[in-house]
Amino acid sequence: MKILVVDDEKTLVKGIKFNLENEGYQVECAYDGAAAVELARNGVFDLLILDVMMPEVDGLEACMRIREFSNVPIIMLTAKSDDTDKLMGFECGADDYLTKPFNILELKARVRALLRRAAGVQRSQGAILTVGDLSLNTEERVALREGQAVELTAKEYDLIELLMRNPRRVYSRENLMNVVWGYAYAGDYRTVDVHIRRLREKLEKNPAEPDHIMTKWGVGYYFK
Repeated sequence: MKILVVDDEKTLVKGIKFNLENEGYQVECAYDGAAAVELARNGVFDLLILDVMMPEVDGLEACMRIREFSNVPIIMLTAKSDDTDKLMGFECGADDYLTKPFNILELKARVRALLRRAAGVQRSQGAILTVGDLSLNTEERVALREGQAVELTAKEYDLIELLMRNPRRVYSRENLMNVVWGYAYAGDYRTVDVHIRRLREKLEKNPAEPDHIMTKWGVGYYFK
């Protein structure tokens, strides 16, 4: 597995690189957002770790640019604990975030979890899950709407696959956090709302009046 680490704090990058390489990962480094975009465009990475505050192009802008051509899992690093900044990261296409200062063991755990989910559970080749005009190729982790591939992030795919595999089952935001993200963001369940809205924008004909990704008011979300 190859990981790109991007942060303008060179000492921090050196420490992350050292610890990830000790886990057996290949690690490449950069120190600004513009370099991150170019490396992501020209290289093959299994996961990106991007700092939010960087010179030239910040991490949020870099994340949005990378999402134009890649669905590689992205972990954002932020020095702010404000929920608004975290939600902005998800809006830009990030899959996870970590607030500085962080425990390197937690970073490694989140890296493992994202890579595991991105790889997906091995299933029979060509397994297709179809409901109406939406389909999932669960082997390749590709979503299709009316036969056309739709670009989803790793977390967006995990979320829609869970809902499609369990139609009519209502999940609370807390349930979805625990199942899809693998751990709880204390009090930050709006993250689920952001991902649901993005899925509706990408998969529904009319996001304002969805046919499949439904809200059970006061309870949670389900797939019809």
